[in-house]
Formats: sequence, structure tokens, C-alpha cells
Amino acid sequence: MALIELSGIERVFQLGDSTVHALNALNLSIAAGEYVAVMGPSGSGKSTLLNLLGLLDRPNAGTYQLEGRDVTTLSPDEQAQVRSERIGFVFQSFHLVPRLSAAENIALPMMLAGIPAKERRDRVARALASFALENRADHRPDQLSGGQRQRVAIARATIMQPALILADEPTGNLDRHTGEEVVNLLEALNASGVTLVVVTHDQAMGARARRQLVMEDGRLRHDSGATADAPC
Repeated sequence: MALIELSGIERVFQLGDSTVHALNALNLSIAAGEYVAVMGPSGSGKSTLLNLLGLLDRPNAGTYQLEGRDVTTLSPDEQAQVRSERIGFVFQSFHLVPRLSAAENIALPMMLAGIPAKERRDRVARALASFALENRADHRPDQLSGGQRQRVAIARATIMQPALILADEPTGNLDRHTGEEVVNLLEALNASGVTLVVVTHDQAMGARARRQLVMEDGRLRHDSGATADAPC
């Protein structure tokens, strides 16, 4: 079953007198449960694609269907609700709230979604245990190591049980050993059925994905799964 269907996607930016086609006539289908790496040089359209998949940006033309729903037609508030409930984000820079503890950062999406306090506490406790963060629950981000901060970020990204995780260079600020631990966590989530899309410059990390997409000049230049049967 297709989780993501992009059809005829165009994203154009005007930079002074220049028109930049960040995404150009893009068609893409990603099945539920896939593990996809998006690669390509800087300026190839990787980040624009990730922002569009995450409903942080809108295309100038084309349609984006997520779980069979055309999300390009939704209002900003409706898109925000879909983003909150169905999409999790993991960033290179963690994007944790500095003044909140690890537990409070993990709980934040549930607070914004209006989930009752008791359920928030229960789910945060399970997440802290799952990500080996029980003894860091009350620590602020500046009191955590890079690996711990990224584990908090992944716990926050998955606390709403999303269908899709979008990871933008998730190991970019980590040493190799810690990065390996983070990738293993993401891959375990994918093994549990969550669709995982990773943007990376790291060829070794990209090779771990079951499907590689290579972007160039806003176009999809290579899709290793183009002739393979995608999982349902």
C-alpha cells in the first residue's frame, strides 16, 4: 500500500532575477514500511523534498497524497494536525527546547495535541525506558551528550506513533559510534513498521537503506526501487 504518492510536483523559488526549480516534475511513490535514503549533492532538492513530505512547505504544482489523502488541498491548520499525528521529524541539530527537561521535550507533541496528563506521563515513561533515558529524564539538553540529545529527539518524534519518520542528516553532529547507535534505533523503528525516509550525504548510511533515491537539479535521477516490487 502506498503511504506517499507525489505526482507532478513542482517547487519554484524566486531568487532576485533568477528562478530556481528546487523540485521539477517529481513523481514518487513510497510504500508503507519502506526504508528510503535520499541522496545527492547540495542544492539537488533533498531538503526541499523533505520539507514538502513533512508538510513544512507547499508545492507550486502537483499533488501529494499521504495515506490516500490529498494533503496539498488542506488548510494550514489541517496540515499542522496531520503533521502532529502522522509525521515525526529527526534533525541533525536535534531542535530540543533548551529550557525543558528530556521528559518535557518528549511530552511536548502530546501537550500540543491535548492528550491528558496521565496518558502523557505513562507514554513518556515508556519512551524513556525504550531509549535508555530513565536516568536523564530531568536533565536539560545542555546537560546531555549528543547521542542522548538525539535519542530524546527520536523519542519525541515517535511519541505520537506516526506513520512516517523524516530524518535529516540524523548522525551529522555525532561521532561514528554514537551515530551507529542512532541509526540502529531508527532502523528498529522501521522494522516495527514505521516508514523511514532519511536525507544523508553519508554514502555508507545511504547504502543501509533498502531503497536509494538520488536527486540532481530538482529531479529524481536514480531510484533503486524503480523496477522492484515495493512492500505493502
